[in-house]
Amino acid sequence: MATTATATAFALHGFRRLSSSHLPFNSNPVSVSLCRRRRQYSAPSALLRTAGVQTKEVGQPETLDYRVFFLDPSGKKISPWHDVPLQLGDGVFNFVVEIPKESSAKMEVATDEAFTPIKQDTKKGKLRYYPYNINWNYGLLPQTWEDPSFANAEVEGAFGDNDPVDVVEIGERRANIGDVLKVKPLAALAMIDEGELDWKIVAISLDDPRASLVNDLNDVEKHFPSTLTAIRDWFRDYKIPDGKPANKFGLGNKAADKDYALKVIMETNKSWAELMKRSVPSGELSLV
Repeated sequence: MATTATATAFALHGFRRLSSSHLPFNSNPVSVSLCRRRRQYSAPSALLRTAGVQTKEVGQPETLDYRVFFLDPSGKKISPWHDVPLQLGDGVFNFVVEIPKESSAKMEVATDEAFTPIKQDTKKGKLRYYPYNINWNYGLLPQTWEDPSFANAEVEGAFGDNDPVDVVEIGERRANIGDVLKVKPLAALAMIDEGELDWKIVAISLDDPRASLVNDLNDVEKHFPSTLTAIRDWFRDYKIPDGKPANKFGLGNKAADKDYALKVIMETNKSWAELMKRSVPSGELSLV
């Protein structure tokens, strides 16, 4: 885990990128459709949004070896999951972008690799893509963990999915892989994926022009009409083109409000702390 000094540096300084290849991810724009297309891969940005650390690309995009590592100010590797602080105060949280909006490559933090770099997910040795573009910036809340040994009585007794908590960021700007954005949570969706609980925290970046207008679920409905329904439906249906059943949602199939979202964040942060103390089994998860 990062030292207190490193955590302070995260809050005070800028993020920059080092790259083994300065070529961005490129592909031709395509329309959102129920066909398997790839679009607008977006490499880490030159200036990220938190802290005295850098990101470094290793390997070529859209290959099995591609990784985005996070480095502290001295150049040492750190984990975007374990070392980026969760809370910034005043209801503001850090959000690590794994998948930029309007792209389809299924990028994710490699929770079983040392320093948990961002990589493209695979299945049977092949790179994974969503069947169509995701319409929002997507990633994780650092220092959270959905405990697979905990059955949530409020969500059909579903067990955690063994991953950090996911964030769907609804702002207008298209972020980049590895960006760390300051966000405020607005709502929560309790997705159940093959029996596992997979929370989706709906949030907005503080630098979005409409950020000051939205502070809770009702504000989202007012200023981003139909967005919560669109998010739920996207995550419900994205596996259907692959012949799998639709995902389910708990809590009455509706989004929960900001207070509930904050409760989820705090509970999963506590679970992460127990994981890091080795109070619960870590299995194949990397704790560095």
